[in-house]
Amino acid sequence: MELTSAVRSGDPPSFISHLPVHQDGSCNGLQHYAALGRDWLGAKQVNLVPGDRPQDPYAGVAAMVEEQRAKDAAEGHEIAINLEGKISRKVVKQTVMTVVYGVTWVGGRLQIAKQLRGSIPDDQLWDCSAYVVGEVFRALRQSFAKARGIQDWLSASARKVSLAQRPMEWVTPLGLPVVQPYHKMYQKSVSTQLQGLNMRVAWNPSYPPDTRKQKNAMPPNFVHSLDSTHMMLTALHAHRAGISFVAVHDSYWTHACFVDTMNRICREQFVTLHNEPILSDLAQFLEHKFGDLTYRDNSLEKRKRIQKCIFRDPFPTIGDLDLNQVLDSTYFFS
Repeated sequence: MELTSAVRSGDPPSFISHLPVHQDGSCNGLQHYAALGRDWLGAKQVNLVPGDRPQDPYAGVAAMVEEQRAKDAAEGHEIAINLEGKISRKVVKQTVMTVVYGVTWVGGRLQIAKQLRGSIPDDQLWDCSAYVVGEVFRALRQSFAKARGIQDWLSASARKVSLAQRPMEWVTPLGLPVVQPYHKMYQKSVSTQLQGLNMRVAWNPSYPPDTRKQKNAMPPNFVHSLDSTHMMLTALHAHRAGISFVAVHDSYWTHACFVDTMNRICREQFVTLHNEPILSDLAQFLEHKFGDLTYRDNSLEKRKRIQKCIFRDPFPTIGDLDLNQVLDSTYFFS
């Protein structure tokens, strides 16, 4: 419709278009993990470094799963044989996309079962989806090993804080305080003239934190706080440059004439953000905030002190990726 209007205007080069053009991050959560861990292998797969063509992490994982399936089928593995011709990018995409945001094995299996339904007999669906999700997780551990190490460290830190009866909290690079609101549920009885009601309340901050939810939610929430910081930095600098800017999560919009400017700002602010010692700053914050607390280690059935160094051991290993390569990566946001 916009092209039609431009042609019918009689002077297409002078036609003013208000159509927004959007650029999306390439598996944005994994981009942040690759930058945090300075992981060159992971960065290559999510387009943090320049390449002749865009990398597709979903297709890459699907290829690794299919390769293993073919090996298992050759050895007579019945489930692998039943899955011949069924592994595709579409089957694994949702699980790869959401594993960085905390999807569990059970959740991943349900996602894959939904994609396989109709191509696999119902009586084989559970076994087949369980096989595929296991191979997807294995492929991700190989391709994004540093991302998994950072996730594990974030989860372990949140668990220790929660066992000390405190909700996990941190401060984003822009100075925004974040507190996870997951507390144990309790029942509240409400009596009326008609009936009695039992309500389950989960938001009361006076109740102890829910350790499982605090631990599982920390990696996705922390990454969300980073991509929101990146979005805010891009918005502020776009405003300073005088260009229109709208964003939905990792989808950045502007007008066609400003796309090049938005691309430059987006890349510069990502590099600026990740040049900050984000993980070290988080460890220092946790040491200062929670270092003197005690917590109960259920495996040992005794109380332990959260010592000053506990959030640095084991600290995620960091690679040698040069973040400045993001500035020249065409497909980082595209």
